[in-house]
This record gives sequence, structure tokens and C-alpha cells, in this order.
Amino acid sequence: MTKHGVRPGTVQETLLIPLYGRAVENGKEQAALRDPRAGEIVAAIDYDFSRFDGLPSLTGAVLRTALFDRWVTDFLAAHPSGTVVELGAGLNTRHERVDWAQARWFDLDLPDVTELRRTFFIDTARRTTIAASVTDPSWPATVEADAGGPYFFSAEAVLPFLEETDVRRVLGMLAERFPGSLLALDTAGPGIVGAQDDHDALSKVEARMRWSCADPAELATWLPGTEVLAAHTLSGLPGRMYEQLPAAYREMLDGLAEQRLPQVEEYRLCLVRLP
Repeated sequence: MTKHGVRPGTVQETLLIPLYGRAVENGKEQAALRDPRAGEIVAAIDYDFSRFDGLPSLTGAVLRTALFDRWVTDFLAAHPSGTVVELGAGLNTRHERVDWAQARWFDLDLPDVTELRRTFFIDTARRTTIAASVTDPSWPATVEADAGGPYFFSAEAVLPFLEETDVRRVLGMLAERFPGSLLALDTAGPGIVGAQDDHDALSKVEARMRWSCADPAELATWLPGTEVLAAHTLSGLPGRMYEQLPAAYREMLDGLAEQRLPQVEEYRLCLVRLP
């Protein structure tokens, strides 16, 4: 089987961490989510994934993805013909996990990532790949021209890697072009950003987080009218999700909640409604 290469040291490398996490998770008897496609993609990529084996961040990435899946599912349950836009889609397979027959879907990422992504995914009448930076002001026109609202934007493990000025620009652009839309994002506090050279996964790649956010509530000061609907730590996931996790995960999360580790408490999974 021909394997597809990934250039180490590029943004492509960072997307391999959550991909591998989902592939590993799918192989477990008791799993937080199922993603058979992730295993197929991992097997088709020429890369030493073993460098990520056993890292706690793999579990964190899986739980983050599972929560974002729930938010997208809840949105589509309320708006079956709504539009979902993955900002920094990487090799995410959320469309395969939570797709609804009427939903419109866009997967946006940088041109080099999109080139790799097209190896594994094809566009359809309801699914479109966009090769652009999330900060590029031209891509919203493609979404607006091809799909109506309401809109859900998912920015999983994307915005912390931008400078704060770029994060502000992206949020302002979304609020202006898609007012009232939902945005799922993660934020990292200053302690995490300052110590990432020692991070179990990021220390193995070149990409670094740039934007630190001590409190997601500050997003409302950037854009008055923004509502922070949820801001969860990995040790404080929504009750409905926590109760449905395998027992081993619940036990692990209970331990994290007791320890109140800065690297856990400063990392937030957020759902906001833009003004």
C-alpha cells in the first residue's frame, strides 16, 4: 500500500496528534468515541506515530473532540439543515461521526493541509473543502454563497496557535459576516502557553501556542454582546457527557478534579454565541 508523507516541522504535523488519539481510542473495548476512519488514515500515512504513544494529551484530545461532537450534534438536532464550518479541519472526521442528511458542511484549512486532506476526503454536494487560512478575509464569501444559516463554527485546537491580534480579527470577522452564530473553541491559560516546551505532545513538534487566555469571559470584552454559553475544563465536563463515559474515564477525571492541576484547570473548552 502506498503511504502518504507528512512534512515534519510544518503545521501538518500538529494535526497528527488528535488523529492518532482517535485511532487509538477506536481500538479500545470501552471508548469515549468511535472513529474507524481515523485508524484507516493513520495506517495510510508514513509517519512514526509511536512517539505519541501513552501521552496523556491523546486522552485529552479525544475528550475535547467528543465534547465538540456533542455540541455540533445538539446544533444539528435543533437545525437539521444548518451549516457547520470546521476552522482548521486538519484530518478531522467529525462529518463522518455526526453528519445529518440535510446539513451543509465546510472543511477549511491551509493549502498544504488541504492537499493532504484531499487524499482522504472528497467533496460532495453538501460538503466543501476550502483551502485558506482562517484569518483570510475571502473565505466567508464561499460559505455565504453556498449555504444559509444558522451557522456553527468549530475551531478545535486552532485559535491558541494564532497571535491574539489574529484571534481578535477572526472573531470579529465571524461576528460581522455570520451574526448570532455559534463558535466552539479551546483556550489555554498563560501557565500552559508559558510551559509548552515541556508539554508531553507539543514538545515533540515545532508548532507553539501564541494566544493565552486566562478567562474566556474576556471574549465578551472584545465583542460586546458575545455570550459564553459554556466553558469546561477536562476535569469538569458536562454532567450528561461525564455520565456516559466509560468507568475508567470517570475515575481518571475524578482524580484530576481533586488534584486541580494548572495544566488542566487553565485549559478550557468553550461554546460561545457571537453577537
